[in-house]
Amino acid sequence: MKILLLHPYGSNWLSGMKDISTVFNLMPPLGMMSVAAVLERAGIDVEIIDCYATPKPFAELVEEIVRRAPDCLGVSTTTSSFNEGYRIVAAVKEKAPDIFTLFGGAHACTIGASLLDSFPAIDCLAIGEGENTMLQLAQAGFKGIGQVPGVAYRDGTGAAVSSAPRELIKNLDDLPFPAYHKLPQFPRRYNLPLFSYPSAPNTSIISSRGCPYSCSYCDRSVFSLGFRFNSPDYIVEHISMLNRDFGIRHVFFYDDLFTFDRKRVAEFCEIKARKGLKITYNCIARLEHVDPELLILLKRSGCWQVNFGIESGDPEILKRHRKFFELDEVGRKLRMVRAAGIRVKGLFMVGLPGENETAIRRTIDYALSLPLDEINVTKFTPFPGAPIYRTIREQGEFDENWDLMNCMNFVFVPHGMTRPELEELYNEFIRSFYHRTRIQIGYAKMFWKSPHSIMTFMRHLPEILAFERKQKW
Repeated sequence: MKILLLHPYGSNWLSGMKDISTVFNLMPPLGMMSVAAVLERAGIDVEIIDCYATPKPFAELVEEIVRRAPDCLGVSTTTSSFNEGYRIVAAVKEKAPDIFTLFGGAHACTIGASLLDSFPAIDCLAIGEGENTMLQLAQAGFKGIGQVPGVAYRDGTGAAVSSAPRELIKNLDDLPFPAYHKLPQFPRRYNLPLFSYPSAPNTSIISSRGCPYSCSYCDRSVFSLGFRFNSPDYIVEHISMLNRDFGIRHVFFYDDLFTFDRKRVAEFCEIKARKGLKITYNCIARLEHVDPELLILLKRSGCWQVNFGIESGDPEILKRHRKFFELDEVGRKLRMVRAAGIRVKGLFMVGLPGENETAIRRTIDYALSLPLDEINVTKFTPFPGAPIYRTIREQGEFDENWDLMNCMNFVFVPHGMTRPELEELYNEFIRSFYHRTRIQIGYAKMFWKSPHSIMTFMRHLPEILAFERKQKW
């Protein structure tokens, strides 16, 4: 049995522009690597092609897949990369129709069995967590797949149907560490967002799954609303392995809520310090979970930056789309983080349903008032698995072009606004934040705080300047 896992590139940039996104950020496909690790532990031959790290022309990629002759081609996609993944699979099927093709990832989990009706080259979907589903399918030789929980397939009549739901993995510590070694150029080809780390090589980790909150714009179709996590000992062993085997010096905990379970984080900080691991890290947190004592623990254990989802500076927009947190309290908590000596990154969103120019300008002004070191501003995208998707067409103009649904293009325009207006406000947001003296001085300090970022930035300066000119920043 031989399984080939494919991470297609898709359309993950701005429409009509050269993609330079991997200059700024290229993280490994952790979900696919977890599946690979489970298969490998069971003695199954598994390989990974990550098209982000090793891009190939379409025809060459198809030929490479056919040459490897896998029994199963497993493809993991987001919404924006689904069509590209399908084009590859359809071309592979034409040349090698006996290869069993399976899709997993957020888009397949969200759409479910009905996806098979329109995409005949797909034999099966993995719905939910993929590790045990892929293992059971492989052990069954991809026969009798309807007996395996967590799949969508075609029955004897050709109708698309689903098997029993897949139970969530209760103890995440039962999973082996992701198969980083299956990525031919790891860690050299991979890099966290520029200026968001002090040293290289670096990489990302996911140490928990699920989220108990119900923000209108979040898709929870894969890991559900619960919250499960690796133990502190497991996490420390994970980063120890990365340091020992790959020389990793900094990690980003890409969990939605790294600090949700305070006891877990405190134990992690204590164990990491006791073992003397000189590895720094970033994490994502909600402001509700931050207090002075926790910040002391984070700083002492090597926390370099915390990312906070702020989204909007308009109280009514926040109340409509997520649990409301007083805006004055946001500023107080962020100052607390800065006082602890930890960098702060704010995550914002433009174009939410209900927004108008006044609300967006309120967000811009609010962001400028906060003690943030950097920001990330995404363009609101109504993904099929998000609660807001059900009524999105009642709230504005929605161009459901999957290729463009990557948070980098305005596929949704709220009532009362136009796409050019949104683009101008988005550019104004970026320009207003980064063209300030305080922020520019902060980036100048990166010459000694994050020298690898500076070197990478300078190496790609012509491409970056060309992009900036087109964006009118």
